[in-house]
Amino acid sequence: MVPEINYWAVILATLSSMVVGSIWYTPKVFGNYWMKQAGVTPSGNSADAIGPIVVTVFVSFITAWVLAGASYIAWDFYGGSFFWNTVFTAAILWAGFTAARFITHDAFDKRPSGLTILNIAHELVTVLVMSVIIGAWVPAGV
Repeated sequence: MVPEINYWAVILATLSSMVVGSIWYTPKVFGNYWMKQAGVTPSGNSADAIGPIVVTVFVSFITAWVLAGASYIAWDFYGGSFFWNTVFTAAILWAGFTAARFITHDAFDKRPSGLTILNIAHELVTVLVMSVIIGAWVPAGV
């Protein structure tokens, strides 16, 4: 079985990660706290952000694509609502892969626990927003 993937939903979900990150890490939300905890000092040169933004778009596309495929497989296996299967799949994948890996690496890197919580919470919001977009935009075969 090849999962039915709605690529318009994947593209919108990819873009949504940029919106979530732009809001989450703005100085008035969590940006100042993140910079302090992560030891990041802005260079003041906006060109320095181009590389990280390109990487973020690429990996966000991969995340959205994998989420769309995994959600279709979960829906095909469990049945029921495609939307709720997608939201549940996103939460489970976040807990089992993203949060668990962040916690492990940050413990060994001796990062502040507040930074770990901030970053895994950001990832949770990101994948849940992606799941709402992907889940609402049902693939053609569903």
